[in-house]
Amino acid sequence: MKHFTKQLSVIIILILAACVVAFATSSQTSTTFPVDKELFKFYPSLMVYEKTKANFTEPETCAGCHQDKYDEWHGSLHSLAFIDPVYQGEYNKAVKAVGKEIGSHCASCHTAAATVTKEVKGPGLAGRSAIAKAGVSCDICHSVSSLNHCKTPSREPENGSLVLRPGEDGKENPVLVKRGPQKAEDGCGGGFHDCKQTDFHAKSDLCASCHQVYHYDKHYPLESTYLEWKHSHYAQKDIHCQDCHMVGHETFLKSADTLTKPQRKEYRHYFNGANYLLYYLASQAAEKAGDKEQAKRLMNQYDMAVKRLQKAAELELSPIYRNGILAEVKVRVKNIRAGHNLPTSLTNVRQMWLELIARDEKGAIIIMSGTIEKNGSLSENSRKFSTDGMGNDMHFAIDPWVITAFASHETIPPKGYKDAYFAINPTKGNKKVTIEVKLRYRQAEQQIAEKLLKAVPADIDLARDYGITKIPALPIVDMVTAKQVLSVKK
Repeated sequence: MKHFTKQLSVIIILILAACVVAFATSSQTSTTFPVDKELFKFYPSLMVYEKTKANFTEPETCAGCHQDKYDEWHGSLHSLAFIDPVYQGEYNKAVKAVGKEIGSHCASCHTAAATVTKEVKGPGLAGRSAIAKAGVSCDICHSVSSLNHCKTPSREPENGSLVLRPGEDGKENPVLVKRGPQKAEDGCGGGFHDCKQTDFHAKSDLCASCHQVYHYDKHYPLESTYLEWKHSHYAQKDIHCQDCHMVGHETFLKSADTLTKPQRKEYRHYFNGANYLLYYLASQAAEKAGDKEQAKRLMNQYDMAVKRLQKAAELELSPIYRNGILAEVKVRVKNIRAGHNLPTSLTNVRQMWLELIARDEKGAIIIMSGTIEKNGSLSENSRKFSTDGMGNDMHFAIDPWVITAFASHETIPPKGYKDAYFAINPTKGNKKVTIEVKLRYRQAEQQIAEKLLKAVPADIDLARDYGITKIPALPIVDMVTAKQVLSVKK
């Protein structure tokens, strides 16, 4: 019996020891989803660099043969991706909160070349090369050789899941290879680079790599622009990101309304979206630097972004009567032209909301909702179309390194709608009520923008570089307005 007890004790000790080892191992290597760190050497970035002797090329070099395309890109959000002060503020906060390990997660999409060459390991612009500051430059997109979407931890596109290979090792010198959607013609590259055709450069799959952003560790989708598109009518009709964002305004309207692809000659390297604030800030910096041509180019993009927002949605007002008396107004907000949700990207930060004012026949206000307070925040009774993030503790969170779930989703899907209801209590003696509704948009809550701009690294001087001595009120775009006079009695 004593021998058996001793054997049992030894077995128990061995089992416990094995459990301790297993726990120690799992606590060091396990994540929410398994990660192939042999493949993803820049983790938490999922970008892969197939290094050869071929180096990345500065966009100014590309301009030598492609001046028109360079000019379009030079005024785009892609060109501003790394130098954007709002991004740099967020990047700086993330590193301070999580540590340097989160750096590649942010930087690999905002300055891919400088990330994979290990030039950039943290926030700030001082001492950065031209390639680093160029952000998402010509050579980033045209050096993508393949996509790794099915190999990511979530088995979906996320966090830069593409392969960069700017060229090959030649017999004597490296050979640059640039890839794109068109069949390579004789003389393509002019002897400076070779050309190869791909099947993904004209598809949303390419954009998915950086426009499908997951939590750096838990792989929860924080930005789902790609999946919003993929689950839409646009994807079914073969209308991709490029068909709306790489064209001028009129072509965008045609693509969205008729769901037909643009002609080849209509494509441009604008990459225009709704981030008009960044265009504005960058134009201010260009003006301060004395580059009036660049300032004009950026303001042109600003105007395009505002026009795009103003054509994205539609409002429909409907009265609701109870016992023959006007009781409510239903406001239907339709997403008529965005191939993804409205809003998209960081939907817990972006603000799209309804401002409604109802007046009686004398002009007195009966109800008012969605107004801006003196401190720049939205009134509490505002009807917003956004998401609410939360962390592991299931409490409200706004920082992307904290958010591991969403408590609510109120964004509007492509070709879809959301309804909002407003109670109306007409004053006695009034026969008519005038309803005025605006769908409004801004990049973020005023306080959030102020925190991010105040968090920029020390080498970025907002006063020196942008002429900003005080954070101004964020510009608001009125996307669409509707006005209707309703009878109090049915």
